[in-house]
Amino acid sequence: MSSTMSNSVRRGSEHFEPEPALDPQEQRKLRGHLEQIDYAAYAANSEVVAQTLHATDLSKFQHLAVAAANARSKWVARAVAMTEAGHALTLAQIEELTALRRAFEELTESYEAMRRMVERGYLPYRAR
Repeated sequence: MSSTMSNSVRRGSEHFEPEPALDPQEQRKLRGHLEQIDYAAYAANSEVVAQTLHATDLSKFQHLAVAAANARSKWVARAVAMTEAGHALTLAQIEELTALRRAFEELTESYEAMRRMVERGYLPYRAR
């Protein structure tokens, strides 16, 4: 199984590949079932995303990108400020940095998730 590493999560391949030991007829039957399953997931995602987000455009991507850039800058700037004195970080400082990093990672993952929704056709993209 192939996998993809995002900022914080390792995801396995999203599509099953049948074992080569199956005879061709069984492979075709299995692929047919898997296509039905994939379509059911596509239809569910399309319906739910449309109800929740309706559509997206460049401005929504820009807002997420700016928020992620601000979160990253705040996280790194705070880390630099904490380490300027040359002392070991306290537990409270580490927890603060962890919260700042998590905010950045969550915004980045949200951006990537919305991009995947557009790429897969779940979320209509309106060019302006």
